[in-house]
Amino acid sequence: MREVTAVILENKKIADEVFSLTFATEEEIPIKAGQFCMIGIGGHALRRPIAVCKAEGVRITVCYRLKGEGTRSLASDYKAGEKISVLLPLGNGFSLTESQKKIVVVGGGVGIFPLISVIREFSNEKEIYAYMGFRNRDAVCMESELQRTEKFVISTDDGSVGHHGTAVQALMKDWSEIRPDAVLACGPAPMLRALKEAVKGKNVPVYVSLEERMGCGIGACLVCTCNKQDGTRARVCKDGPVFEIGEVEL
Repeated sequence: MREVTAVILENKKIADEVFSLTFATEEEIPIKAGQFCMIGIGGHALRRPIAVCKAEGVRITVCYRLKGEGTRSLASDYKAGEKISVLLPLGNGFSLTESQKKIVVVGGGVGIFPLISVIREFSNEKEIYAYMGFRNRDAVCMESELQRTEKFVISTDDGSVGHHGTAVQALMKDWSEIRPDAVLACGPAPMLRALKEAVKGKNVPVYVSLEERMGCGIGACLVCTCNKQDGTRARVCKDGPVFEIGEVEL
């Protein structure tokens, strides 16, 4: 993990209340699929945790949804050419074994963004099938990245585009056809709980990236702890954000 001062290259709206921020570091920083960064925003004591979508040499792209004062300030006050303080890379990220050839990625809301890094890292050596859920047509974004996969299925809550329903429901319709070797997921807790229930008895490893409020991002403040099935607690920022789905309480 390093603290760097990066130069903003682009900060643009890509969907309803969703922005893409690209910045450049002075030197290339190795980043693993599923890792995240903490971005400092002027006037706010705490940095904001945001998943890395793309790492291309010194160019790093993250995507974020307007949620509170911090992200709204990030969208409105930070323009190309300005400098920004970033802690990265953080978290453990996703890992796949050589024998895991067919991979399903399931995302909902801002949970699609760390999965884009999975597609970019593994699509040349794995068969990847993407099932992504959005609120509606206006929320759909990053389609060119998601289309790098063997199959890309959009689900929307209102049925305005793609499958009318959830990404988990769309996946289960295709499950017997794909027969994946592993499932990687990120999204709101209800989606992850539905996925856990849906894959019961299928004997396929499922890894989930948890979304939790964070303070420091390095495991010191204990704001982002979650309950584990063995009765202990884990720090999502330091011990995760990626866990095996049976390891944590959802």
